Amino acid sequence: MGYTAPAGTRIGHVHLKVADLERAIGFYSGLLGLEVTQRYGKGAAFLSAGGYHHHIGLNTWESRGGTPPPPGHTGLYHTAILYPSRQDLARVLRTLVEAGYPIDGASDHGVSEAIYLRDPDGNGVEIYRDRAEADWPRDAGGELAMGTERLDLEALLAEAD
Repeated sequence: MGYTAPAGTRIGHVHLKVADLERAIGFYSGLLGLEVTQRYGKGAAFLSAGGYHHHIGLNTWESRGGTPPPPGHTGLYHTAILYPSRQDLARVLRTLVEAGYPIDGASDHGVSEAIYLRDPDGNGVEIYRDRAEADWPRDAGGELAMGTERLDLEALLAEAD
């Protein structure tokens, strides 16, 4: 079977090629709430939550002024940003709604509640919160039973305050 990564292993960060650095920073910082931790010249920036060195890197080194790849091609499906609570997810949703930012969809997966959108460069972004593991849906054999149901965005927004 090969090597199995230990339980503490996680994705450390995602680094994206973007067409316009300031526009991308405006999305990830201005709308999703990540903080710029460092700029690397005029072509890159690093952003995080909670003081981590970076969760997302953005650069224009090979992509300044570029266009998104056409549908039907390989590449990043989405970057998922995990918020610590339902109220935190509600707050970022409120920010998006107030800014008139388009949302592609929203789903309740049983283990999590997720909202899907695209950044200004067309990259898929999922913002979500996890339920407690004890609340994850399981089948009769105890196996994880994730699904996709409609997420009630109005009920979520009501928790933003």
